[in-house]
Amino acid sequence: MTAFKLEYIWLDGYKPTQSLRSKTRIERGFSGKLEDCPVWCFDGSSTQQAPGGSSDCLLQPVFICPDPGRKNAYLVMCEVLNPDGTAHESNGRATIDDDDKDFWFGFEQEYFIWNPKTNKPIGWPEAGEPAEQGQYYCSVGGQNAYGRFIVEEHLDLCLDAGLNVEGINAEVAIGQWEFQVFAKGAKEAGDETWVARYLLERTAEKYGYFIEWHCKPLGDTDWNGSGMHANFSNNLLRTCGSKDVYEQVCSAFAPLVKEHIEVYGADNHMRLTGKHETQSIDKFSFGISDRGASIRIPIATVDRGWKGWLEDRRPNSAADPYKVASRIVKTVKTAKVLELV
Repeated sequence: MTAFKLEYIWLDGYKPTQSLRSKTRIERGFSGKLEDCPVWCFDGSSTQQAPGGSSDCLLQPVFICPDPGRKNAYLVMCEVLNPDGTAHESNGRATIDDDDKDFWFGFEQEYFIWNPKTNKPIGWPEAGEPAEQGQYYCSVGGQNAYGRFIVEEHLDLCLDAGLNVEGINAEVAIGQWEFQVFAKGAKEAGDETWVARYLLERTAEKYGYFIEWHCKPLGDTDWNGSGMHANFSNNLLRTCGSKDVYEQVCSAFAPLVKEHIEVYGADNHMRLTGKHETQSIDKFSFGISDRGASIRIPIATVDRGWKGWLEDRRPNSAADPYKVASRIVKTVKTAKVLELV
């Protein structure tokens, strides 16, 4: 009977930023179906999710895909539950109110490939400073694009796993890259983004690098930070055909700046400065094709007769896509839309 490797993946309880954890379970004669993945457990006292005297936490499988990097293997994304089966406080997925999959999300995940030997991004010279940013965005050539071997391998792994990754590109800063994930369903978008992050971590690990998710790893410099822009829509936004409706939905975000920033990633004040294609962290604005706004109305939405999506540009690269989606869904659902045409 064939032995299958199931890589159970979950989020730990570290604050303010959770990390990925995983461990391998061997199942013989496994069907490959999510419903046949057993509930498992782990030592929560080692992940800041339980005290030592009552350390068991449960892993509830919620998403499965092939693991293209290993033979007879699957990746299994899990929610963390308390021993009584209730959602653990660290479980952002359980807070998403989108069981009917009305909301579609596309996350633009930026990140740096980091060299632990130099404590700088990949491609940073051993002596002196690199050329200023500008030449690296969507770049080609060995003097511009650093780490492409990791990025391309990661893309192939994601596609082989069946993840709905929609593209990659080199970003503005040296050693900075981006991939995009789209899914119909807020929970599903979070699942696929986290699994794609896991595969990226593992790929960089293979070559002696790591992924720097921090939103401003180069500190108070003129180098761009990293975001995780959240593109979202629901049936209303996809079909309304009304500028007024879009403006009413955007306006619903204005009084909730604090609530959104709380789940949009740690240290976001370092990134949301009003510079480098961002709005200031304590302000809210929206505008058509405005990359300096909190929420951008894509020109494609306007060109389609106000039928499309919105982009919240505030979430940063280390934010939990589950919590970001949960907060956006809640805000849109509370929007008072007075006109439907």
